[in-house]
Amino acid sequence: MFLSIKNIPKVYWSSAKPLNFKPRFSTLFFCCFGLMLFGLGEGLLIVSFTGASPWSVLAQGISLNVNLSIGIITFLISISVLILWIPLGQKLGIATILNALIIALMIDICIKFVSTPSNYNNQLLLAIVAVITVGIGGGIYLIANLGAGPRDGLMVGLQQKTNLPIALVRAILEITVVSVGWYLGGTVGVGTLLFAFGIGPCVALGLYLVDKTFK
Repeated sequence: MFLSIKNIPKVYWSSAKPLNFKPRFSTLFFCCFGLMLFGLGEGLLIVSFTGASPWSVLAQGISLNVNLSIGIITFLISISVLILWIPLGQKLGIATILNALIIALMIDICIKFVSTPSNYNNQLLLAIVAVITVGIGGGIYLIANLGAGPRDGLMVGLQQKTNLPIALVRAILEITVVSVGWYLGGTVGVGTLLFAFGIGPCVALGLYLVDKTFK
């Protein structure tokens, strides 16, 4: 089943190369659609008030200390991460830019228009839906093959420079940002754990569903 997927599938709308700045309309459409779902899921997880993804915890923590929205802080974090790409030798794709813009926008839209459920069980249910939404959106965006997001590119660049296992590099990054975010006042909770353990299987589910739908 989907948990056994090892490679990102290719479908008819996948870009042949990630550094394609003039993709077909279908490729660009699905890339943007996937990123919209990704951002929506991130926003829903924040709204659930059960915790957030590590990078959103950081954005939330910073937002509590400055007069800027979580979406704007998310965008500024993405720009800061992209600056770190320069010494790491990573190259931008069109999805790198779209990732920074669309996810930040969707987070702010979600926070503005979706209310936090009053019942804890409903909050938990919303958190589960949020993680699944992020995963499916991530799968769609990855299949579009238009370049890595800012955080993924940072992970790859650091792994190439340090030659450490990619899982260790990712873990260090995630633990660092969630720790700083929590220190600044960001919400860490069950939702954060759901994201940490559930995002991998949910991305795999997204890849599987897209592959089966468009094969």
